[in-house]
Amino acid sequence: MMGSMARAARACMLLACMSLLAARVHASGDALTLSEALQATLARNPELVATEFSLTEARERVTQAGLRPNPEASLELENFAGSGDARDTQSLEITLALSQVIELGGKRQARVQLAEADHDVAAIDKQARQLDALAETTRRFIDAAAAERRRDYARQASSLAREMRDAIARRVQAARSPVAEGSRAAGALIRAEIELAQAESEARAARYLLASSWGEAEPQFGGLAADLFRFDPGESFPSWFARIERNPAVLRFASAARLRGAELRLAEAQARPNLTVSLGVRRFEASGDNALVASAAMPLAFRDRNQGAIAAARARVSQVEAERVAELNRLRASLFAIHQGMETARLRATRLRADALPAARQALDQTLAGYERGRFSFLDLASAQAELLEIERAALEAAADHHRLRTELERLTGEATS
Repeated sequence: MMGSMARAARACMLLACMSLLAARVHASGDALTLSEALQATLARNPELVATEFSLTEARERVTQAGLRPNPEASLELENFAGSGDARDTQSLEITLALSQVIELGGKRQARVQLAEADHDVAAIDKQARQLDALAETTRRFIDAAAAERRRDYARQASSLAREMRDAIARRVQAARSPVAEGSRAAGALIRAEIELAQAESEARAARYLLASSWGEAEPQFGGLAADLFRFDPGESFPSWFARIERNPAVLRFASAARLRGAELRLAEAQARPNLTVSLGVRRFEASGDNALVASAAMPLAFRDRNQGAIAAARARVSQVEAERVAELNRLRASLFAIHQGMETARLRATRLRADALPAARQALDQTLAGYERGRFSFLDLASAQAELLEIERAALEAAADHHRLRTELERLTGEATS
């Protein structure tokens, strides 16, 4: 069990330097890398800070479980304030005693084991929260990097639209193009400027969302150092699935199995009654003598032998294993679907950049040359420009999808992959 927890802890730390983008980017000036974003998240994410208190609570429950029952002091007065010889305090008997419950059947050890197993569950839950937080930061980093790239595309489109408007305005003044083309070019510039304003707004929002991952009210970084079009070598689905048992959800079942086993042992230990022993001193006022008093008591377990709690604990042990198998099946199906989507997104991004984008650039150059010679209209030119920009955006989204899906794969397998 401790080996599994150690692997999960290493996985969390590896994810802090996960290969998705951190190994591909380098700081440039004040540009933020993914590795820096993940380190900030581990150090200052408000939710992760809160989980530390839950772990501390579980650790203190282990301490409490190991404490022995407190002794009990008792004072008993007999034979006073009555009648005859028992009037006033002439026949008073005073007994001062100390009692101690002696736990039998290994109850304290079973109680400690239960608390330790509960602490293990809390530790696994903390690791799962770390993985989730780091994966969410990675997704936000990818989204912010893609938003910056879309903003750059929008700036290029706005600049091209302005240049085209000015060029067509000169052609209109020279009577080489109809006035309507000048109006269309002006309208195209307005649309491009609107799209640029929206892209800039989305990029700012993505940066703020990323900064919130480590509790910053406003981004304190410049740009983002990321190459979304750089892909790691593809891995087969079996190699991913081989690591699925490192997922905190599966590790949680391993911890839960230990927890349920500890509950069963405690229920079995509680079936054996405790022994209470007492030792005291009794004083006889009538004679002035003192004497020791001793007693022992134990419940008679005729009816209640904790059999119901024991049977329930055994059922929970069996339930954990059944749930673990069901969770593995669910994770395998999810992993396969995500793996297929990741590979498809990478293929789409690669083909768009390698094949479609050069063809679109060539078509734009040819259309521009033909437009200068009067062979194509402004609409043809605008269409060629829009097609080029659309392919660039589609390739960007495919690359971002690939990295988002890879992030989810790494979260499901609980480790970095290179």
